[in-house]
Amino acid sequence: MSSTLSNSGDGDDWNGGLDAIADILAFHVEAGVDVALGEAPVDRFAESEAGRNAAGTQAVRVAPPVAVPDGSRAAPPRAAAPARPAPAAITAEPSPPPPDVAALEAREAAASAPDIDALRALLERFEGCPLKHTATRLVFADGNPAARLMLVGEAPGRDEDIEGKPFVGRSGKLLDRMLAAIGIDRTNAYIANVVPWRPPGNRTPTPQETAICLPFIRRQIELANPDLLVCLGGPSAQTLLGIRDGITKARGRWVEYDTGSRVIPALATFHPAYLLRTPLGKRMVWRDMLSIEAKLGEKSSGTSGE
Repeated sequence: MSSTLSNSGDGDDWNGGLDAIADILAFHVEAGVDVALGEAPVDRFAESEAGRNAAGTQAVRVAPPVAVPDGSRAAPPRAAAPARPAPAAITAEPSPPPPDVAALEAREAAASAPDIDALRALLERFEGCPLKHTATRLVFADGNPAARLMLVGEAPGRDEDIEGKPFVGRSGKLLDRMLAAIGIDRTNAYIANVVPWRPPGNRTPTPQETAICLPFIRRQIELANPDLLVCLGGPSAQTLLGIRDGITKARGRWVEYDTGSRVIPALATFHPAYLLRTPLGKRMVWRDMLSIEAKLGEKSSGTSGE
């Protein structure tokens, strides 16, 4: 190579090149491009051009002149154009129903689930949410469905989509440390998301997508029947608790959540992903965790502090 990356005795240019490559890769990962479809790029435009040229050079047989009674020679008939191959049949996946119809089907399906396992099986078969067709797999829940504490986030990310469990990436590791600070781990907590499929590129779920998935998470909370519900982040709190304030103002306040069979205390706090970007928020979340610990103690002793 004649570039300064190979000839320069100074490693700064080489390191700069590596940094540029790392930045490009990080950009693609954040945009949701996380799977390589081939070892080398393919120029589809060149393939199409080559196909057209090959079709144009096919030999065309010309019939000889035809003799007529007066001795003249008639022009040969036109050669028939080569038959085009029939286009290959395209088998498209069935498109999901309109959002309002899908939301109605979701309500009916969720209401029919007698237990957690049946609800998961229903979600595996449900075709009404378009996110199912872009995600790798269903991210249903993790932890103990019989736990007294249930935590609900908004939607899975890349790591969750790969493993099929919520909160397993950097946010999940931070959540584990938050719970460990008050003596809780995933054996005595139940963790889920409002939307169980990863949106492409980790984008925010649309209101229609959230509305379609809402009956399933409501039924999941009802079947788990926890003593306390914690919403991680503003979108989860707004969807499940009806909170209209921003998460900074809404966090730390106990409200009531109706599971369908009883009313339980519910709390909103910052999402761990927010804390990774804004470490100063950890001080407020620490107060929320202490409040959760105290509320669990109240429920255990049978005192009413609600």
